[in-house]
Amino acid sequence: MDDEVFRALADPSRRQLLDMLNARNGQTLRELCAGLDMARQSVSKHLAVLETANLVTTVWRGREKLHHLNAEPINAIAERWINRYDRRRVELFADLKTVLEAETMDDHDFVYTTYIKTTPERLWQALTDPKFTEQYWGVQFETDWKAGSELVWHQGDVTMAGPGQVVLEHDPYTRLSYAWHHLTPEFAKAVNMDDDLYRRASAEQLSTATFELVPAGDQVKLTVIHSGFGPASAVREMVSEGWVALLSELKSFVESTPELAAVK
Repeated sequence: MDDEVFRALADPSRRQLLDMLNARNGQTLRELCAGLDMARQSVSKHLAVLETANLVTTVWRGREKLHHLNAEPINAIAERWINRYDRRRVELFADLKTVLEAETMDDHDFVYTTYIKTTPERLWQALTDPKFTEQYWGVQFETDWKAGSELVWHQGDVTMAGPGQVVLEHDPYTRLSYAWHHLTPEFAKAVNMDDDLYRRASAEQLSTATFELVPAGDQVKLTVIHSGFGPASAVREMVSEGWVALLSELKSFVESTPELAAVK
């Protein structure tokens, strides 16, 4: 995968596409073409290379296919090679990582794609079985996972529940979606959230976390879409950092847990 990322970044037109998505994330092919002196077919080919390298993630909104930057490959390269590069090269990677993770003014969804060497069934179990979520996330879910059912979060001694905190979609091994939880004073205290941040975050409407699982050879392409944020969302700022770390933990856990390997 590293080779594909480097090849994708080597072309100035593809770097320009990444710059355009950094300026305004979640653009359609038509919108991207409008900003380039390039044929639609050429733009499509460049986007395909970026998708193959996992630098761009696509999400369907009705009939529109939206393109989002994806930071996961840069994170992976930095984690693997950072100790082997001099400071100047590390700074270049850090700058690009910042660009890829930047929040834009026009699109507030958090979209992140990673590839995990496992099966959809095993990954699904890691996402839904409280015995496993507790191990890499520190969270246990209490629900029957039926669409519309209440979803109660347990994090240590803290319990989070409330109106609207429900399972939204449940399509085993393919798609899972639920309302992101109510913030409580107990939760804020447990994670050392300051009073101002808690006040702003708890005043926001519930957001939505969606997991899309797509088989990809001996791996599963997992895309997380966290949506429903307003401008200057405090929760969006919190989860944009949290998801990157959590998905790294999820990947390591799934690929190294014998109990999951035994799932058929």
